[in-house]
Amino acid sequence: MKATTVKDVMSTPVVAVRRDASFKEMAAKLRGYRVSAFPVIDEDGKVIGVVSEADLLAKEALADDHTGIHGAITGVWRHKEYEKAEGLTAGDLMTHPAMTVRPEDPVEHAARLMYTLQVKRLPVVDAGGRLVGIISRADVLAVFDRPDAEILAEITDDIILREFLLDPGRFMVSVNEGVVTLQGNLEAAVIGRNLVDRIRRVTGVVAVRDELAYPPAEQSIAGLYL
Repeated sequence: MKATTVKDVMSTPVVAVRRDASFKEMAAKLRGYRVSAFPVIDEDGKVIGVVSEADLLAKEALADDHTGIHGAITGVWRHKEYEKAEGLTAGDLMTHPAMTVRPEDPVEHAARLMYTLQVKRLPVVDAGGRLVGIISRADVLAVFDRPDAEILAEITDDIILREFLLDPGRFMVSVNEGVVTLQGNLEAAVIGRNLVDRIRRVTGVVAVRDELAYPPAEQSIAGLYL
């Protein structure tokens, strides 16, 4: 099975707004479409930013706060939040530049970006930067819906037999709720490490329990040159 890409799990069509969209228009769309954020696009459909419910909330929470806490205690980040609170359009409130992914990117890349940036969704753009979809945390997690039997077949037939040119009969492989247990004897520890690493990257695998019987280090090294 080929690696799962963003295109395989992204959602279309996408709710988006233009730079001049008003606060009321954006609030209505967030509520009406039950989304927590949406991309901001220019006249050519290119993504120029993202507006989230948090950006809109800043206006409600901070616009009337004149307590004078703009100083060193709040810092630069707080100052930017107050600037956003004064905004009236998507262009004023959006976070930019937008972090995006491409349709051909691996799902794992999108997952790492979401985790690192602590965002719930990412716009998907083509080579020209135009909006073609959106991928959410739920979309990323959908890869773990893959049946255990499918995962097992890929590991034994495609990876152990065809990629590593090993006899699947030498191994006991089981998959339960996406967790792979791998048992068997190997002449070289490096083969086992490479095999386990490869299985970890199979779509739908949650974890790999390495229960392989590895030879002593000296025998492993010698075995590489037989």
